[in-house]
Amino acid sequence: MTIAKNLADILARIDSARKVAIKPAAATHLVAVSKTVPEAGIREALAAGQRLFGENRVQEAQGKYPALKQGFPDLELHLIGPLQTNKVKDAVALFDVIQTLDRPKLADALAGARDKGGRSPRLFLQVNTGEEPQKAGVLPREVAVLIAHARKLELPLEGLMCIPPVGDDAAPHFAFLAKLARDHGLSQLSMGMSDDFELAVRFGATHVRVGTAIFGTRPKDQEITT
Repeated sequence: MTIAKNLADILARIDSARKVAIKPAAATHLVAVSKTVPEAGIREALAAGQRLFGENRVQEAQGKYPALKQGFPDLELHLIGPLQTNKVKDAVALFDVIQTLDRPKLADALAGARDKGGRSPRLFLQVNTGEEPQKAGVLPREVAVLIAHARKLELPLEGLMCIPPVGDDAAPHFAFLAKLARDHGLSQLSMGMSDDFELAVRFGATHVRVGTAIFGTRPKDQEITT
């Protein structure tokens, strides 16, 4: 199947999941995850009408997206991989949304980049709902403190993001993230990937991150199936 047909299929499945959800989000946005995807594949998705894309690494995105964003001013680019503080300046210049805020030091760096005249991308807090030591994300017990810190800095924090542990039932993680968002007055929920995005929609996801179901299988050394 072509990328255009894959996109149409995913969008149809999102719509179907929304119809059977008890309380879906007001809208569910598809973020096409284009890590390792060459520019030609991204252009095929753009030609099919897709405008939201996600990348895991700042350096890879820098090699593909500046020219694409010039050609498609309505393209919206999300960073969905961990962000090092030494890459903040570059990330702020390129990304419209950073979904992986997970520590006070990073919040401070983002505020500093803004105060030096940089852009201020919209932000999601990444929550390590499974408390996995090898995975990025703030621990659930530290969420309230980090949200308060980001708000004190007047950062544009909009929502929460999670990646459930591989092999776990994703439903409790999605339900927990949705409750955290409600408790803290955040309206956006980024959750669900190629294998479980329909379930995420039923739990109120506003953004689902889908890569392999659109662009095909990645090399085996890519660690997370989006």
